[in-house]
Amino acid sequence: MGLIVVEGLQFYSHHGYYKEEQVLGGKYTVDIYMNVNLDEAAATDDLKKTINYEEIYLLTKAEMEVHAKLIEHVCQRILDKVKSKYPNINYVKVRVSKYNPPLKGSVERVYVELESKN
Repeated sequence: MGLIVVEGLQFYSHHGYYKEEQVLGGKYTVDIYMNVNLDEAAATDDLKKTINYEEIYLLTKAEMEVHAKLIEHVCQRILDKVKSKYPNINYVKVRVSKYNPPLKGSVERVYVELESKN
């Protein structure tokens, strides 16, 4: 069993509950952690036997481009897409971070984290 992490995927997206957030957009990062059997990939050096990072990035990018009010919703969509693309994943955790949320105070970021075990 092994851990693959795709961390710090950066996006400028238009998610948010408030109209200003939906219009102006903001900075987001996504981190994805996946437990998967890596024995065959390690032995064969074959990309088809592991998780393709480029595919993870592209499916994440596609979901980040679909507007949503809540990052919880975006996070769930990304989690579902990763599980669908790679059903052999034993565990996946997705974190979506939103920078400079419109709160009455100085807040660097907020994040939502969802996980799923097969």
